[in-house]
Amino acid sequence: MNLQGIGMQYQPKSAVANRPEGRAGPSLAQELRVEICSKSDLLFLMEAHDALSSAIAKRAGFKGLWASGLSIASCLGYRDANEASWSQFVDVVERIVDSSELPVLVDGDGGFGNFNNARLVARKLRQRGAAGIALEDSCFPKINSFVGDRHSLADIDEFSGRLRAVKDTVADDLVLVARTEALIAGRGLDEALSRASAYAAAGADAILIHSRKSTAEEVISFATAWQNRLPVVIVPTKYYRTPVSAYRDAGISTVIWANHSVRAAILAMRQVCDRIIAEESIAGVEPNIAAIDELFELLRYDELAHAETRYLNLP
Repeated sequence: MNLQGIGMQYQPKSAVANRPEGRAGPSLAQELRVEICSKSDLLFLMEAHDALSSAIAKRAGFKGLWASGLSIASCLGYRDANEASWSQFVDVVERIVDSSELPVLVDGDGGFGNFNNARLVARKLRQRGAAGIALEDSCFPKINSFVGDRHSLADIDEFSGRLRAVKDTVADDLVLVARTEALIAGRGLDEALSRASAYAAAGADAILIHSRKSTAEEVISFATAWQNRLPVVIVPTKYYRTPVSAYRDAGISTVIWANHSVRAAILAMRQVCDRIIAEESIAGVEPNIAAIDELFELLRYDELAHAETRYLNLP
C-alpha cells in the first residue's frame, strides 16, 4: 500500500484559537498539538469523567486528559451507546476543562450523527475550552468497542466528510484525531491502513487505532506499516500487560488510559457501601477513605476564603 504524500492534501480554514478566559500564552489546543504531534516521547492522557476526577489526575501529574465517552455516559446513568445527548456531554467537558485547566482530548464518538452533528459538537467543544476531539468511524448510534461482536463501520467517504466538516468549522482550534474501528470490526490491517490514509487526506491531525486483543500485536503492526505518516494514538485497555517500552519502540505518539478512574471509583464506592450497610457504622471505613480536608483541597476552598477576604471586606 502506498502511504506516501498523505496528510497534507486538505487545507483547513483559519479560525480564532481557543483560550480560557484570562489565560496567557499558547492555547490548550496548541499545547495538545505540540504534545501529540511534535514531542519525541510518549504522551499519556488520563481519563476524566467529571471535575473531581480531572482535579485528581492533574494533582497526580498528568499533563493532559481524555474525556471518556464510556466514563461520562456511565456517570450520567447511560450506556455507551449514544444514549446521552451531545449537549449533556459537552456540559461535562466544560467542568473537566474548568477544574483542571489542562488540555482535554474529547471522545466524540462518531460525532453524534452525520457531518452536521459532528461540526456542531466540535464548535460547542471549542467554545467550552476543549483542546481536541477524537471521532470514530462507527455508525450512529455507536456501541462500545468491547460490547458484542457486531460493529458496523461508516462508509469511508462519508466519514471523511465528517472530518472535513469538523476541520472547516474549527480548523486548528481543536486537534482532530480520527479513530478507526477497523480492527475492532475484524476488517484487518489493510482496511485499517486504507481508512487511516483517507482520514489523513481529510485533515486529521492524528490517527487512533483501536484493538480488543489481549496483546498489542495488532496496533504495533499498524504503527510499523503506517510509518508515522501522522502521529498514532492507542488505547491499551485490553492489552494492558504490554510494557510501555514497546510503544516507544514502535514510534507511537500517545497512550490513553481510557476508563481507569471511573472503574476505580466503582470498586471503591461499592466496597464502602457494602461495609457501611453491613456494619451500620462509618467508623470502620473512615481510615480507608479520603479525609474531608482532601476534598476541600481538590476543589480549592482556600481560594474561596482568600476571595472572601478580598471582596467581602469581612472583619
